Amino acid sequence: MMKSSYSVSEINTYIKNMFAQDVLLNRVTVTGEISNCKRHSSGHIYFTLKDDGGALSAIMFAGYARTLSFEPREGMKVKATGNVDVYDKTGAYQLYVKSMEEEGQGDLYKKFLELKQRLEDMGMFEKEYKLPIPKYIKTLGVVTSPTGAAIRDIENITKRRNPYVQIILSPALVQGEGAAVSISHAIERLIPYEPDVIIVGRGGGSIEDLWPFNEEEVANAIFASKIPIISAVGHETDTTIADFVADMRAPTPSAAAELAVYSIEDLNDELESLNNEIKSVFENRLSRVKMQCENYKLSLQKLSPDNLLLNKRHALSDYEEELREVMERRIEEVKELLTDSKESIIELLSDKFKDTKNKAILLAATLDELSPLKKMAEGYTYTEKADGKHIHSIKDIKPGDSLKVHLKDGVAGVTVDNVSEVIR
Repeated sequence: MMKSSYSVSEINTYIKNMFAQDVLLNRVTVTGEISNCKRHSSGHIYFTLKDDGGALSAIMFAGYARTLSFEPREGMKVKATGNVDVYDKTGAYQLYVKSMEEEGQGDLYKKFLELKQRLEDMGMFEKEYKLPIPKYIKTLGVVTSPTGAAIRDIENITKRRNPYVQIILSPALVQGEGAAVSISHAIERLIPYEPDVIIVGRGGGSIEDLWPFNEEEVANAIFASKIPIISAVGHETDTTIADFVADMRAPTPSAAAELAVYSIEDLNDELESLNNEIKSVFENRLSRVKMQCENYKLSLQKLSPDNLLLNKRHALSDYEEELREVMERRIEEVKELLTDSKESIIELLSDKFKDTKNKAILLAATLDELSPLKKMAEGYTYTEKADGKHIHSIKDIKPGDSLKVHLKDGVAGVTVDNVSEVIR
């Protein structure tokens, strides 16, 4: 007697038993093209076998996968032998592959290689046509599905790295019929807005899912763009024609946003570093200039007429003191000699006064060389205020002051018209 209702597990078990009792499904060889192929870290290989009429999920466990003499890849045509069974927990049936032979390239993969070769021969992949990606951008254009994960990832990363960058979304179909036309038109719609860079992409998928990005129409739209384009189609292992034509390829939409949008924190750090470097350079330069000015000041003071005259006065004072000491010593010597014989005294006085006279002559000549009057005779002048005060600097005088200029043969009275400072 049949039950009125069954549990999900009972139905799945029933179907599984039906598959197990079918002789054909216990060992069957299926020919098809590999799509959406993923090798798990455990070594299991998950993929889909497809042809023009349908698709069949398949799995090859690690123990069987290790016996393969080739690496399964997208677009490869194979013969896979195994059994079809139902996975109880999901109710999904799939081909459990135990052996697999390479049959050749699939039709889509052949089409991909043919277009890739043709565009490469046309030079569309050459580096000389690649536009540089700007380091600092204000606006970011994005061509992708408005409801997909790609636009959310791009928005989140852009906001985190630099919330001041404006995102301009040009929505497009990224899968299925009409997607290639939609993508190319979306690129063209962005051009009038003049974004600094454009990201064209979507999340990963099978070769069929990503096929619009392998269409020549999309390649031509990317190549014709005067704005740099970053291709961000699929996961890191997926490669499309758009990746080769674009100015830069990113493995994922998230990675594309990282490449396109500069970090505001990094920029602030760079600016701070540059500011410190410039400040250090100017401080060092200012210190050198100050030291140089101080040296010029000392040199100017040393060579000024006031300083030269002061040095001469000091030298004259020293000579006067020396002369006074010499005379005193000679007088003392003479006094001592007076106690000796008159003749000896006379003779001694004669010799001593001769030496003193000679020295006095030398000292007088030296004093003459140091005399300000002699310097004035050579063309120097000595200027003082009308009240006799000596002038040390232009700060001591002002326009309208009366001055006395001492020359070698007289004194001239002058009036100050203007005062200007000499800057060294």
